[in-house]
Amino acid sequence: MILRRIILFLASAMALATAAGVIVVALACALYALVEPSLGPAGGAAVVAGAAALLIGLLGLVMAMAARLPRRRRGRESESMVDRLVEFIRDKPVTTVAAAVATGLLAVRNPKYLGAAFRAFIEGRDRPKR
Repeated sequence: MILRRIILFLASAMALATAAGVIVVALACALYALVEPSLGPAGGAAVVAGAAALLIGLLGLVMAMAARLPRRRRGRESESMVDRLVEFIRDKPVTTVAAAVATGLLAVRNPKYLGAAFRAFIEGRDRPKR
């Protein structure tokens, strides 16, 4: 079931990428046909190459901005437990879900473990220096 979904997702992504490529080529041909009568064949090719370079530059800028990590606030020494909990959930959602399930299972079997888990989270530890 999961493998089928992955294959369908990859196939749809490839179809979209192919369609985008066809659209870019069609737009390049249309741009060339638009500027060729006034600039000639060499000028038309130069305009299409410039437009492609501009498109690649803009896409590169967008990708670089999207890849940049969000800045973290520094200088907050006294964080409340709620702030630490929200930050932990935001940073590690899968670990949070796994810890919640494990804590629930342990609490059902032995309630003392629930208190130990809360105490371990509240006490915490110092953040590693990078």
